[in-house]
Amino acid sequence: MLAPSTDRQLLRTDIAGYLRRHQDKELLRFVAVGSVDDGKSTLIGRLLFDTGSVCTDQLEAARKATHLAGAEVDLSLLTDGLAAEREQGITIDVAYRYFSTERRKFIIADTPGHLQYTRNMVTGASTANVAIILIDARLGVLQQSRRHAYLASLLGIPYLCVCVNKLDLVGFDGAVFARIRDELRAFTQGLAFADVTFVPISALAGDNCVHPSARTPWYDGPTVLSYLETVPLKDPLDARMRYPVQYVVRPDLDYRGFAGRIASGVVRKGDLVTVLPSGKTTRVKSIDVMDGPLEEAWAPQSVTLRLEDEVDVSRGDMLVHPGALPRVTRTFDAHVVWMHDAPLDPGKSYLLKHTTRTVRVDIDRVHGRKDMGTLAEVPAPTLGLNEIGRVTLTAHRPLFIDAYETNRETGAFILIDPLSNDTVGAGMILAGHGEGRLDVGAIGASAASQVSPRERRSRTGVSPGVVLLAGGQAGQARELAFAVERRLFDRGAACLVIASRGDHDNERCLAAARAVAEAGGLAIARLGPEGDVLGHLDGAPVLRMQVGAAAADDAAAGALRALAERGWLT
Repeated sequence: MLAPSTDRQLLRTDIAGYLRRHQDKELLRFVAVGSVDDGKSTLIGRLLFDTGSVCTDQLEAARKATHLAGAEVDLSLLTDGLAAEREQGITIDVAYRYFSTERRKFIIADTPGHLQYTRNMVTGASTANVAIILIDARLGVLQQSRRHAYLASLLGIPYLCVCVNKLDLVGFDGAVFARIRDELRAFTQGLAFADVTFVPISALAGDNCVHPSARTPWYDGPTVLSYLETVPLKDPLDARMRYPVQYVVRPDLDYRGFAGRIASGVVRKGDLVTVLPSGKTTRVKSIDVMDGPLEEAWAPQSVTLRLEDEVDVSRGDMLVHPGALPRVTRTFDAHVVWMHDAPLDPGKSYLLKHTTRTVRVDIDRVHGRKDMGTLAEVPAPTLGLNEIGRVTLTAHRPLFIDAYETNRETGAFILIDPLSNDTVGAGMILAGHGEGRLDVGAIGASAASQVSPRERRSRTGVSPGVVLLAGGQAGQARELAFAVERRLFDRGAACLVIASRGDHDNERCLAAARAVAEAGGLAIARLGPEGDVLGHLDGAPVLRMQVGAAAADDAAAGALRALAERGWLT
């Protein structure tokens, strides 16, 4: 018989070994989505129950609350925790559950299927590696199934597992499964998934969830659990290093470090790093954690970096490798999910939080919203609750961004109402020009504009464009052009008159007018008699006016009315 001290020592060794093995397991995050009552919560309950991941008290509480005929326990109650969810038999909020097998650890997000809870679904899916979509075998592929597949693709989830559920209610008919598989596979071919896998299941009975089912002899693919245990995960060391600085650590005169969480990639002692926005380059002197210095660290570890040189670094700055730079810009396009009852107000400034940097941002343009029925983009002046649209934003200070499709950490942001401090929107940055190089113009080191279109319009009183005067006598056109300029100037607005010196000069005149419009100004261009050549304006906003016999003042008044009707005047 072992001595008590030896027993305790062995116990401590076993616990330490268990914790070490558990810590070294890969972590997979997955989200369960689908239409209402397709069995999302039941599938998750089945995975928890069959892997022995349910506590006795939880199981007993679910057993007592079960009202499902013929069932010992309603497994959906293991995730549907809200009273309203249990009363209605639906999922309303996102529920997170955790379990582990010998191969991996898992974090599950059970999300609602109702269209009105799109924001909840987006929240739960934003960090997932895999999306599981459930489809009722009796109903087939619904519009909501297509919506959720599109949203999962939009959110950058690389792998999709489609579970055709309730096969027990269609007699485990393989033809039903094949029809649904072929229909949804045709739809997902146009989406950005790395792989789509289809599994026939009965979540209620447990077929092909954790254990293979003898009732589907026509299926030889993985079970849901074996799929989750083997689906490939992206190696965090493959991503570009992004280190947003959260806090400057200065406990004494001899120590100066920069604390934060590695958003992506790996950093090693001695690495050459570039500090954004300054563009200064130095080396990593030390990587410090509570237990001491490290030789290397990777996402999502929280560490403190010390640098060899005394460079200016503060909260909101970012350290990156010089050969793998993000896009440094103030203006960019993004898909925005609107999450507030009050619609997006294009005339209002919001706060944008991106990694550790919070800046004020203007909504330059709402290009349109996504029609969740047809998945087409339709014109829209704003976005309402749960709507998704493509928006152009301009920040008041530069941001260090990546496209969401390449980096979900530095490609995402949230919008905050500055008055209520409510989170009103979540955004996914679209690819643009400038990834991989330091655009010093965006941080004020060159002639690139630091003035947003909205700021420029508030100062000049006009929108950029070209007022094109054509026809009439040269003297009439010139008189009208300067009369319009005078009226605009008197009301505090600015424009520039560009006059052609004849037919041979029309091309120069149009090129100059286009340059003024591209720079954000309003040009009044006078063409020669044969100057009807709009192709040289290359899509610049144009207001064409025919010069007539009316007095210059009357014609100028008419020109201002036309500008106001177009919305070119503030």
